[in-house]
Amino acid sequence: MNKFKYYFVLLLAGITIVSCNKKDDDDAEVVPLRDYQEQFNTDNADIEEYLNTNFITITGDMDVTMAKITEPSTQAPIMSYLNSATFPKLLVRTIDLHGILYKMYYLVVREGLGTSPMNTDGVLTSYYGQYLKRVDKTDTEPAHLTTTYFDQSVNPKMPIDLYNTIPGWSEIFPQFKTGTTTYNDDGTASYKDFGVGILFIPSGLGYYSAGSSSGSIPAYSPLIFNIKLYDYKRLDHENNGVSNGVVIENPDGIFDYQEDINGDGYVRDFRNTTLYPNAPANPDDSDGDGIPDFLDHDDDGDGFLTRFEITKPTGATYSGISKYYPFDPIGDNPATPNLDETEIWGVPRRPTGELKNKDAAESIDNPRSFVPEDYTAPGRKRIYLDNTYPYQKK
Repeated sequence: MNKFKYYFVLLLAGITIVSCNKKDDDDAEVVPLRDYQEQFNTDNADIEEYLNTNFITITGDMDVTMAKITEPSTQAPIMSYLNSATFPKLLVRTIDLHGILYKMYYLVVREGLGTSPMNTDGVLTSYYGQYLKRVDKTDTEPAHLTTTYFDQSVNPKMPIDLYNTIPGWSEIFPQFKTGTTTYNDDGTASYKDFGVGILFIPSGLGYYSAGSSSGSIPAYSPLIFNIKLYDYKRLDHENNGVSNGVVIENPDGIFDYQEDINGDGYVRDFRNTTLYPNAPANPDDSDGDGIPDFLDHDDDGDGFLTRFEITKPTGATYSGISKYYPFDPIGDNPATPNLDETEIWGVPRRPTGELKNKDAAESIDNPRSFVPEDYTAPGRKRIYLDNTYPYQKK
């Protein structure tokens, strides 16, 4: 699944791409990048035609197949499920990208009974991928749409990072939910009641002009993915850069979903002007420095790393064996029976207890003590978002 990266973002930084076609024997033809709105109009027309001329069949473990309608009286088009009151239901999500509003269709066959990932989590999913292509009219047949298989995953073992996938995935997976997981005696997992659906992705939310790195997907191809969302993994995306082509990870200890300040299930980096030419103010940027919290090592902009600010003071008595506060209280990890990792408190707010010296003013050298409410008060401003703390700043 390593194809699902933002390959096209790098390419779109330029104005043109070079075609492999020859001109005057050896001169390469320079082809202008297609207009996003015009290409979306074309893609959307093809996708809507496909939705109106194909039907679904659901078999086995929520396996969904699609085929051309041949008996209209008994084969309902996929488009007939648009905004259905029951499942399956075809829904549309509006996505603001590249300075235009994309309309992306997705079919929810089953929503799932668990919880939803956010758009930068890792998803454990099976999938079956095809691209949609319009075949021009010939002397023997009219113009028509075809689908071509390019990739699939039947029994996924590792989660796929949505932050490094195409926008069509990262925007729509949070609209599905997981199910339940049970583990067999041989260590394998069994999944029930998971989310099942089909994504219909215009090329601007896929690979656009770049196509796939392997060449299996042509440029400007709308994509169709059958997906099953089995599980997800919370991720933390801060890093220190790249060394020899490898990302050096250095997470700040606060998961991305915990840095979703407005709680909408999505965090975004509006600094990418190709993706967001008309970027709004970022609701998930605490200090307003342009770096969203999920990528910011210093969320409150006070010059001290978040990781430093959630470190427990030396010599203090706290539950749990970690040297860092968790965001919220956590239980013991059953996978390590000889260790008790229980943390009864999460990251505290600035302390509100008694001063070290009640006769002196509060200062770095005369801090207040923590009281239990500092760790538990609902809606508290945690210390890594409070640029007046910690007192150990020197």
